[in-house]
Amino acid sequence: MAHLHTHGHSNSVSHKKSFAIGIGLNIVFVVIEVVYGLMANSSALLADAGHNASDVLGLSFAWAAAWLATIKPKGKYTYGLRKTTILVSILNALFLFGAVVAIAWDAYRKFQNPEPVAGMQVMIVAGVGVVINTFTALLFVKGQKHDLNIRGAFLHMAADAGISLGVVIAGLVISLTGILWIDPLTSMLIVAVVLWSAWRLFTESIDLALDAVPKNINAEEVRDFLLSKDGVIDLHDLHIWAMSTTQVALTVHLIMPEGQTDNFISGLQKELQHKFGIKHTTFQIENKRIQNECANDC
Repeated sequence: MAHLHTHGHSNSVSHKKSFAIGIGLNIVFVVIEVVYGLMANSSALLADAGHNASDVLGLSFAWAAAWLATIKPKGKYTYGLRKTTILVSILNALFLFGAVVAIAWDAYRKFQNPEPVAGMQVMIVAGVGVVINTFTALLFVKGQKHDLNIRGAFLHMAADAGISLGVVIAGLVISLTGILWIDPLTSMLIVAVVLWSAWRLFTESIDLALDAVPKNINAEEVRDFLLSKDGVIDLHDLHIWAMSTTQVALTVHLIMPEGQTDNFISGLQKELQHKFGIKHTTFQIENKRIQNECANDC
């Protein structure tokens, strides 16, 4: 006997207002940074603008994916379009890698040929960035523990706030000392922060795309939990994977010689959701004879 249970929606959808505000604020700020970065001849300010531009794209794609994930399954897409949230997480990481290359190249050029920088203008504009990015990060702080899309948005905005603070400090040091290589050095520090964030997002997204067990779930603990249930003497074909950045699925064959009841299935579903956050479960109940036949044929 098999039983399928499906429910739950992406937390990203409930953050649509946060996405709209975050995207709007960052578009305005990117324009300001580019204009004043060119006026002040600041590599660090232009680098920060490039990173913020990638975040605007990232937030836009994450918002679109969250909407696609709500579309009901139909036609050949029997799972719906939930995995677009995972694909977008990979795309966001690639955008960040692209930003890293552009920032590093501009900083290298400034190291080779240092140019005057208007430190005070850099400080003022970057200071505005600290405020905007901190505010945007706070919009996503509530849901970032349970959704890779939301966590990606939160981490990007939090990192941006820190980066902008670094640019403020760079502008202050340049104003006080006149040391021009401080500007490209700050850009290289930005590269390190962005690269670290991008790599984490990329590896986690790839894991989900390849149907790896989500990192917040211990497969052995799930196995032990299932084996501890009354009537279960063994199990096989246990699979745990992410259907989206918020929804986890499980299928398993349970060996139960005495069979089971609907109450057993219902209770097991609730416990798996409560203990492990697994909301979509399919159980195949087998007796010893079915297990042996499967072992010979599979």
